[in-house]
Amino acid sequence: MTDKTRRKYTAEFKKEAVDLVVKQGYTNAEAARNLGIRGNILSLWRREQLKEPQNAFPGSGHQPQELEELKSLREENRKLKLEREILKKAAVFFAKESG
Repeated sequence: MTDKTRRKYTAEFKKEAVDLVVKQGYTNAEAARNLGIRGNILSLWRREQLKEPQNAFPGSGHQPQELEELKSLREENRKLKLEREILKKAAVFFAKESG
């Protein structure tokens, strides 16, 4: 079994790869082959850039504010659910002790 590390591409590389197809007339297959990437990856990048050209390829370090807030709220929600479960178990325990 081989351990494959996931390759990471910069936003600039992704934009230039998409430009090869969109502006320079290469097919997805030609551009992907020349860049040494898979065609489906290039198609995914192209869809992402078409969907939201200004915010395409934000990376993991600089997420839009809404995504950062969503991530933080989900983490808070997870913690609150965990605390609630602990309190439920404590209530059952003390009910048995006093009864």
